[in-house]
Amino acid sequence: MHTIPAALQSKLDSGVTTLAHGWILRRRDGVVQGFTDHDRDLVVAGVTCRAGTGFTASEAATRFGQSIDGAEVSGALADQSLREADLAAGRYDAAEVETWLVDWSEPNLRVLTARGHIGEVRRESGAFTAELRGLADALAQETGRLYTAKCSADLGDRRCRADLANPAWRGAGVVTAVPANAALAASGLGGFADGLFTAGRLLWTSGGNAGAAIEIKQHKLAGGLVQLTLWQAMAEPIAVGDAFTVTAGCDKRFPTCRDRFGNAINFRGFPQIPGNDFLVSGAATRGGTGESLGIGDVKGLSG
Repeated sequence: MHTIPAALQSKLDSGVTTLAHGWILRRRDGVVQGFTDHDRDLVVAGVTCRAGTGFTASEAATRFGQSIDGAEVSGALADQSLREADLAAGRYDAAEVETWLVDWSEPNLRVLTARGHIGEVRRESGAFTAELRGLADALAQETGRLYTAKCSADLGDRRCRADLANPAWRGAGVVTAVPANAALAASGLGGFADGLFTAGRLLWTSGGNAGAAIEIKQHKLAGGLVQLTLWQAMAEPIAVGDAFTVTAGCDKRFPTCRDRFGNAINFRGFPQIPGNDFLVSGAATRGGTGESLGIGDVKGLSG
């Protein structure tokens, strides 16, 4: 339930139309921005909400379970407010959003009407549309542990415990060629085995994408030439001379954990779980004897 200031409630009851919306965005990197659909800037909760950005919001429909269905905000992309490069780099992913109803003639008369975070973002023709997800959205997320053959931990996290600061699993390189938007050739990584950085992480330390990180799709070493393919194009063009650091990747298989990282004791999967092929396999017979094989026998033969 929202508590509406008495003075604001009085204006609402009188039908006065001096109302506007204000939105305050709080990014995970600490940046705070404000926007309003009014024609002048407004200061809301100590944050200046900029006008003239085309920022608007759709109606939100509340379903049973308190989840929000179909709420969106949209606006123009501009260097002074929202930059397309920042959106593409994921700097607004999961940003917190506060929605305020404000009396623009007396901005101190305001009420917080919703709080949530940004979900999917779409960009087109110099504008953006962002999905707003309510606080109850967290209740709809799957939680708990899955019992799978592959490891459920992320490489280097507190469950994995692999030390990614180890020079054997970490390198620094410089871009020498850019054959495609999401591919590059690099120097400085020739001493690492082919595929070591596949599924690893690349962090830009200079250039237009400095500070941005992305997952590596493929690491290939051919004839002394190192080629890295990224999962998607960067927000800013990659240029020759851009520097970066990379950390090793893991396919989450037990042999990789054991042989590459020597970390079998911390493996968080269950490699002995039968796969789908075993579960749907039928009875077999021992060659020429007609003797049926049991499940244990089939497992022994398949292993």
